Amino acid sequence: QPPAPTPHMTAIGLFGGSFDPVHYGHLLLAECCLEQVPLDEVWWVPAATPPHKTLHHRASDEDRREMLTLATAGHDRFRVEDCELRRGGVSYTVETLEELSEREPGNRWFLLMGADTLADLPNWRAPDRICELATLVVVARAGDAAVDFGVLDRIVAPERRDTLEPVSVEMPLIGLSSSAIRERVASGRSIRYRTPRAVEALIEARKLYSPNRDAEGTSIP
Repeated sequence: QPPAPTPHMTAIGLFGGSFDPVHYGHLLLAECCLEQVPLDEVWWVPAATPPHKTLHHRASDEDRREMLTLATAGHDRFRVEDCELRRGGVSYTVETLEELSEREPGNRWFLLMGADTLADLPNWRAPDRICELATLVVVARAGDAAVDFGVLDRIVAPERRDTLEPVSVEMPLIGLSSSAIRERVASGRSIRYRTPRAVEALIEARKLYSPNRDAEGTSIP
């Protein structure tokens, strides 16, 4: 476990992604991190353009922000942070951490990610700087192998490696994905109990992910 934040610091978990759409797997991951790290809050950070995804979002920035707001409503320790949407362009985690660290220096930052994301971390922009600015929190699903933090040896200098204290969090196995939800909507199947009802209703009302939408996301009569 990482050292406890000092009394004047707030432990903030940053959870970034496309959230296109947000679903119960995302929500459970965030709740497990709140409980096990522990964190004071989780800030959800929707990406403008993820650097490792070439496809455009199927839902607009505003739609994705609104779906996150609906999904996290009523949870006093969840917050939607739209700095990447406001910044625009390709969303690099290191730039987000730099911005937030300067804006709110009283917080201690924790970066939430899956084990597959950890394995890809050496390919990110300035991964060594990311490890300076935030504690890594890596989530493993029940039944998966223990998280292998050996990848950090390729990122940080040997003299710094022993100072890093990444955290491993376990969550129940839940087989949900945003791409599968989009596919279900496109084929007219139910997404009930895969995402909060308010998010489901917004998807229905705006015909998000429907095949009857053009490239700009406009509903076709």
